Amino acid sequence: MTDYDDIQEEDLPPSKSALKREMLALQELGQALMKLPEPHFNRMPLSEDMREAMALYKRLKHNEAKRRQLQYIGKHMPREAVDDIQAALDEIENENKRFRQHFHQLEQQRDSLIQGSNEDLTHFLDQYPELDKQQLRNLVRQAQKELSQKKPPAASRKLFRFLRENIDPSQTT
Repeated sequence: MTDYDDIQEEDLPPSKSALKREMLALQELGQALMKLPEPHFNRMPLSEDMREAMALYKRLKHNEAKRRQLQYIGKHMPREAVDDIQAALDEIENENKRFRQHFHQLEQQRDSLIQGSNEDLTHFLDQYPELDKQQLRNLVRQAQKELSQKKPPAASRKLFRFLRENIDPSQTT
């Protein structure tokens, strides 16, 4: 007679449901990898076989063939360094998040320069002394003129481009 009280949960094999959830999670990881732009995808620590399987998936046209290929990728994903892949994906996401934050900060700075006073511009130039003061003042003045005349924001875009090209993301707060 078996005493079921002595069996620990760790001793039991994973349930079919747990195995299926794990397989689906690995398939989702594979799908996330395939959605990456080429430069990001190339940074992933994948074996050559997995790269070929993912390239084949991208070339397939029929949904059923794609579904089977995705199952194949999910089945072979445990052979890969899944933790390293996830870490690389997280790093890319963090880079994207930092880029978006920098972009939004530049937009806010542009808007505050256009709507602000001359003292605000002087304070901004004190924060970023390396900027071309003359060019910045001209761009701000043009953008303010456009805003007052209700013209399309061409100078505002030029001002944003100037800020993006001349302010390092590590400088923004």
